[in-house]
Amino acid sequence: MNPETRQQIRENAQYLRSVRPLDPEEIYEYVESQPHPAVVRQVLREEAVSLAIVEREDGTFVPAPAGPLSVSVRGVERFPAEYQQRIETLLAEAYGDDWATGDSGDRLRERVREIKERYLRREGVEYDSLSAHGYALYHLPDYYAVTTYVLGQLAADGLLPSQLRVLDVGAGVGGPALALADLAAEADALLDYHAVEPSAAADVLDSVLDAADGRRDVTVHRETAEAFDLDRAVEDGGPFDLVLFGNVLNELDDPVAVLRRYLDAVAEDGTVVALEPADRNTATGLREIERAVADDGPATVYAPTVRLWPHQRPTSESWSFDRKPDLDVPGIQKRLDDPAGGTGEFVNVDVQYAYTVLRLDGRRALDITPDRSSHAPMADADSYVTDRVNLLAIKLSHDLSADGSNSLYLLGDGSQRTDHFAVLTEPSLLNDDLGAADYGDLLSIRNALVLWNDDEAAYNVVVDGETTVDRAR
Repeated sequence: MNPETRQQIRENAQYLRSVRPLDPEEIYEYVESQPHPAVVRQVLREEAVSLAIVEREDGTFVPAPAGPLSVSVRGVERFPAEYQQRIETLLAEAYGDDWATGDSGDRLRERVREIKERYLRREGVEYDSLSAHGYALYHLPDYYAVTTYVLGQLAADGLLPSQLRVLDVGAGVGGPALALADLAAEADALLDYHAVEPSAAADVLDSVLDAADGRRDVTVHRETAEAFDLDRAVEDGGPFDLVLFGNVLNELDDPVAVLRRYLDAVAEDGTVVALEPADRNTATGLREIERAVADDGPATVYAPTVRLWPHQRPTSESWSFDRKPDLDVPGIQKRLDDPAGGTGEFVNVDVQYAYTVLRLDGRRALDITPDRSSHAPMADADSYVTDRVNLLAIKLSHDLSADGSNSLYLLGDGSQRTDHFAVLTEPSLLNDDLGAADYGDLLSIRNALVLWNDDEAAYNVVVDGETTVDRAR
């Protein structure tokens, strides 16, 4: 089709979309070359995101719904079979139908081992095709689940629009992309998705993410995060509603500088999400990056480590991460693991992750400011150690205790200079919200005894029979 015909179809659609449903049987008559209505329909499907239209069952097109993206995420039990099949097809094309056995299976397993070992040694991974395939087998399912949980909560909070423009920086093999595609599809939303990924991982992303969808535009920019022309991207399509860094900031030489630059591409009411693995190094590293762009400006932490106290900033280590139920073992992982004895070495179903959500409009998930007359800031812990105090605290961990010991939870209020851990010594109906609350929930803790733990170089907030704990949101 010549560009002039396409442009005429677009112009007619732009004019008529606010007047009446767009009918290809009508629009073709207004186009100089009078293309077949089927051709007009195909153009409208291809241009649906830029025109902000959706196709109805009767074959006409109407303006896409505005407002927040509406979707409910109750849990992620398994990695979808459809995506596993796409990975299987990709591997079969590269290595043959028996990709998990013989020489190809041995090579894939050895590469997965190398990826894990290099990660533990904090060394970078070179993503050739073999590494990308191994990464997809081992990590894509849990990255899909992590992104679904975090973005599902943002949608529940009304932070994602139903016409969603996304920049996925360091998109990898496509875990976040698949999660985004599924959330958008469930909500009948329009998704303008841009991936920044220079490595062979982009080939996997291209294979697993079906771009042939009238509600989705997919563009893969095969460049590094540092080299990507961000100004041109914003100039061409406008600022982004969501900028996502999925397990990539820890791999950059200067993550703070990169994150600061990408904040300039976020819409005024947009969101930046950064995800990292739950291990101590990357999780605490994420907090350092978060503090550099939030406590020194220009961003505000929306969640989970909200700064409750004005003009205060945390300096504690804050090894904080969320945990969700394990996934069912993906068939692709079992197929890789079985020839190696079925020990589980190549099975990765843990859903544990550190994350930060940043905004430029000052909005916070916990929109509350404590009062010193009723609650003590953790920054003042030195002055009230050995006393009983009232705290407003965010629950920043699941139970960290060893088997048989007192339940233990990391707390924060955005002012803490040293880690605070709630220690449950006497469970009761008055304090059972400590265990029942979700990660990131706000707790009102009254009459807790604060002690210094010399062994851990941290404060213990002792929750005993005299202490009450209530969820405050």
